Amino acid sequence: MSGEPILVLLIEDNSDHAELVMRTIKNHRIPTRIQHLSDGEIALDYLLRRNTFSDPEKSPRPHMVLLDLRLPRVDGLEVLRIVKEDVDLRQIPVVILTTSEAERDVQAAYDNHVNSYLVKPAGFEEFSSMMNDLGTYWLQWNKQARV
Repeated sequence: MSGEPILVLLIEDNSDHAELVMRTIKNHRIPTRIQHLSDGEIALDYLLRRNTFSDPEKSPRPHMVLLDLRLPRVDGLEVLRIVKEDVDLRQIPVVILTTSEAERDVQAAYDNHVNSYLVKPAGFEEFSSMMNDLGTYWLQWNKQARV
């Protein structure tokens, strides 16, 4: 990735969950920059470079998207569907990070080509460990095509 920090787009409406994700990712040994957006419509504006994000300088392509399912305005499954149908975005890894263990949510995510589906653990230590492992896999070990 030529030395620049890896950009993670975090789409999460719960500010406490977002803070926990940002804190654990920033503590990872890989240089990472996080762009946090709190609703699905704004996330689509960012990813599709619409409205206030029409300038590519304001909306650089993320190396990975962490996506909650339950979002205001446009839900996470719809964001996922649109990303995976877009020829310019589909190669970006999308990881669902949610509290939902419902089989219908898991199935719907994989039907829409999610790269991974993770359920947020309740405890801080478990959550921190999951985020560290996630960072190691997706940001260090996984080889990605350039988007």
